[in-house]
Amino acid sequence: MRGKKFLAVLAAAGIILAAIVTLRYFGNERPETDVQSGHKDETEEVHTDERTIRLHKEDLKEFGIEVEEAMQGKLTVQLELPGEITSNADRLAHIVPRVPGVASSVFKNLGDNVQAGEVLAVIESRELADTKAAYLAALKRMEIAQANLKREESLFKKKISPEMDYLGAKNAFDEAQIELKSAEQKLHAVGFSEHYLAELPHHPDATYTRYEMKSPLRGTVIEKHITLGEVLKDDSVAFAIADLSSVWINISIYQKDMDSVRKGQPVVISAGMSIPNAKGTVSYISPVTDEETRTAMARVVLPNPKGLLRPGLFVTAKLSVDETTVPVRVPKTALITEGNETMVFIETAEGFIPQTITTGRSDDTYIEVTSGLKPGQRYVAMGGFTFKAQLSKGAFGDGHAH
Repeated sequence: MRGKKFLAVLAAAGIILAAIVTLRYFGNERPETDVQSGHKDETEEVHTDERTIRLHKEDLKEFGIEVEEAMQGKLTVQLELPGEITSNADRLAHIVPRVPGVASSVFKNLGDNVQAGEVLAVIESRELADTKAAYLAALKRMEIAQANLKREESLFKKKISPEMDYLGAKNAFDEAQIELKSAEQKLHAVGFSEHYLAELPHHPDATYTRYEMKSPLRGTVIEKHITLGEVLKDDSVAFAIADLSSVWINISIYQKDMDSVRKGQPVVISAGMSIPNAKGTVSYISPVTDEETRTAMARVVLPNPKGLLRPGLFVTAKLSVDETTVPVRVPKTALITEGNETMVFIETAEGFIPQTITTGRSDDTYIEVTSGLKPGQRYVAMGGFTFKAQLSKGAFGDGHAH
């Protein structure tokens, strides 16, 4: 029971405090300090608009309301073009087996993350076994030819063996060496290193048919065309691995806009769907146009650390192509809409009142005001929605000065 009484007392105290704050901010009395002049005026009678809002300077700060002076400024002229997110082709790998065979093990699936050098699948290949056997045979023949050459050379120097035998041994050694090099190159082309070839003579015979498909880079499996037991050719694309830490934005440039796009130009990419806008620059412009669409392509490379920019998504690219100066501009945060009207709150000697304005050109941050606001007038640049919300609720009804 004591707990309930205590909560009731707290609730009553909150109601009283709220009433006091309302009277303080929105009461009939004029604030002690004039918002514009900063001095007290206790004798002058005030006549205000029905929707005049009066606040102390400290109240403006408390509510996060910013007041600025209307003046001329620059607007960025922007060009909006469609685009699409694609994988960074410089960080994309199509994995082929390089030797024909049968998939005996498959370790990765679509969407799996892989590391550079990680095994994706294993293929059993008879052709690979033949290539390894040919290398081992060539290695053995070269060893024999080398030993025979050494023996014949020694006998020739001692004048025991004729020069013809020495030259024959040398020729056989050269041929064996060429054959070994050819066998080595075939295994290197498949992807085996010098270290692997040095260890190959010691491997068990059962491993001669085994070929491991490895990822050459760190990334994500975005394509998979291999199943257990499937027969693959040496040019079959089994996996596609993409490093999605960066992506390409391919922007379509219409014929009429081609002169406005250039390398190094700032671009803002908007993908929607709660994905934050991203900023970049044009890094490439195609020298030819598409025969069907009659559009050229510009490319922007963007970092994608969180993976929000998914290949295949359509985007809007805003390119800054020029700047223009307008007599009056305000930040878009200052705009208040009511029905079909656009307003800002302007500061007067009596307080703040809503003022209907007409707008013109705009960019991402600012908008031109063509009427309703003159240079030098002070207006609410940030926080006007607080005033609108209170007016809508009639919260200032008791605070009007007549």
